[in-house]
Amino acid sequence: MEKKFIGNGLEISDLEKIAKMVKDYELGKIEIKNDEFELCIEGRKCPPPPAPMPFMGAPAVQTASPVSETAPVQEKAEQLSGNIVKSPIVGTFYAAPSPDKAPFVKVGDTVKKGDVIMIIESMKLMNEIQSDFDGTVAEILVNNGDAVEFDQPIMIIR
Repeated sequence: MEKKFIGNGLEISDLEKIAKMVKDYELGKIEIKNDEFELCIEGRKCPPPPAPMPFMGAPAVQTASPVSETAPVQEKAEQLSGNIVKSPIVGTFYAAPSPDKAPFVKVGDTVKKGDVIMIIESMKLMNEIQSDFDGTVAEILVNNGDAVEFDQPIMIIR
């Protein structure tokens, strides 16, 4: 097999290895300069990752099955009137953007469709959840830092 050189003794296979390193290690750029030879490989520009939420403490250890624990919350939500905001994903519920900030909403607050009303952390990603309803927050059914399941009622908006 014939080797193909791109300059200064570098082979195309060397270039492929360097490009793979830029990608694998998420490097912004690698520059190689030697005499009259110059090579610059730039990686894809990615937005910075969201700032991690501070540790809020471990959730209580569950001794019963998740179905039996979520059932009372779901029954309570079914007994209440209004629009039920449900968790769109499995994760951890956070009422505020960080522990030292005010909650997005509290009982009695007026919200509009599209307002951020909570964060659900899932797989180390902070997902801002927006309201699908206009109205007043009547009840928040979970506590800050609680684990939530997909489709679990979180809040009532009337």
